[in-house]
Amino acid sequence: MESNVARNRAELSGNATNVLNSRTLSSSHKRLAELLREGMTVLDVGCGTGAITRGIAEIVGPTGRVVGIDSNPALIETAKQTYCDISGLEFEIGDIFNLPYKEEFDIVTSARVLQWLSNPLEALNVFKSSTKSGGMVLILDYNHEKISWEPEPPSSMKSFYSAFLKWRSDAGMDNTIADHLPDLFKKVGINDIIITPQHETVKRTDNDFNSRISIWADVAASRGIQMVKDGFITESERAAAEKEYREWINEAVVSQTMYLLAVEGLKNN
Repeated sequence: MESNVARNRAELSGNATNVLNSRTLSSSHKRLAELLREGMTVLDVGCGTGAITRGIAEIVGPTGRVVGIDSNPALIETAKQTYCDISGLEFEIGDIFNLPYKEEFDIVTSARVLQWLSNPLEALNVFKSSTKSGGMVLILDYNHEKISWEPEPPSSMKSFYSAFLKWRSDAGMDNTIADHLPDLFKKVGINDIIITPQHETVKRTDNDFNSRISIWADVAASRGIQMVKDGFITESERAAAEKEYREWINEAVVSQTMYLLAVEGLKNN
């Protein structure tokens, strides 16, 4: 069973939702974009505000079917209101561990979600059950221990980031899940595994530099508040990390790379 601690810490709030709306299928789930075909049925688990799900529906078209599932009612309501005019696209509130689908989808995908679970193996079993025989499970996720900055960020942010990883691992979350996905796939009987690096690099010269490089300031401003409540940092440490990181963005940063893998496999039985 998923721990209540993990469920509570995975809850999105405040600035943490900003990054969801800025994502697109072509920029944020590239391997999936390559695999989609007209008429496919696709389940997007942990769809958030539906920004990526919308792109899936546009490719599979009206002869396909796309369902976006998320446990957060506010995010699902936003998705429904924003993309209500796209045919073949549905959004539902749902529990990742109790999906009501049996062998219904050509592709079941989940992007940047399993990192927030204390029991990702159970989730993969549910994903496999929702996938048609011969269908595909495709997971996109991070190894947070392999992040790199050029130059190094302020020590206050490095301390915050270390506390953030501890706050996550304390709840049973796997900070290095990207590199563990192939073994998890094998354990649940998902075969013919393909690994595609999708590392996210942002450089000062990029048009969307400010919104993407600010992710850790937004994390400090949102999840950092809960980390203070949970006793992993003090409020002064949180505030210093956010402030000094934003100053570093303006004055010093050249690039940031987040280690991200797309791992896919087939359900053969």
